Amino acid sequence: MKRVWLFDLDDTLHDAANASMPGIHDAMNLYMQRELQLPAEAAMALRRRYWQRYGATLLGLVRHHGVNAAHFLHDTHQLPGLEARVSGHRHDFAALRRLPGTKLILTNAPRGYALRVLHALRIAHLFDAVITIEDMSMFGSLRPKPDARMLRALAARLRVHPSQCVLVEDTLVHQKAARSLGFGTVWQQRYLRGGGAGRRLGSGRPPYVQHRLRSLRGLLRVLPRARNATA
Repeated sequence: MKRVWLFDLDDTLHDAANASMPGIHDAMNLYMQRELQLPAEAAMALRRRYWQRYGATLLGLVRHHGVNAAHFLHDTHQLPGLEARVSGHRHDFAALRRLPGTKLILTNAPRGYALRVLHALRIAHLFDAVITIEDMSMFGSLRPKPDARMLRALAARLRVHPSQCVLVEDTLVHQKAARSLGFGTVWQQRYLRGGGAGRRLGSGRPPYVQHRLRSLRGLLRVLPRARNATA
């Protein structure tokens, strides 16, 4: 059976907490202060609230403030010097090279940023396609992860049954949505350092997570079970 692997990018394939997330959060806060005329603390609180409610700060800004999505994404992902800070793990990348099946990036980040990270890691050639937030639009509205309608439509677009797809991801709320459709789920924990909405770190494994891994090398071990999993 054809297997389609859907890999998140930030904190799944690279250490985004060091490379990019502080800069992105700062840029989002400044954007919201400027565009919404908010003080710093209010902008930070609103950013976090929208991320927790919608899975992406951008959705709240578009829905409640009429923010232009392309303008926001461009403005908040400039990140000078990003390439020098990006780092991944060679064992993960070696496992990706050996992993059979179709391999795609599925990220809520914008395309320009995603390509910069992949090229800095020197792994862009390992993936058959890069699906970013610009590609996650349905009926004129953005539908990024964890939107189940987008995930279902993605499987249809790829001409595979959802059970043939495996989401490899650090964020639990995305895993939960994928599993509700029959996707396989792998919780990558290499770069998790603590909590955060939908990203709790611990020894437990929620029932919607099939496999919990600290390294992508583990994908080569769980592959036979992933092929046979139907529950």
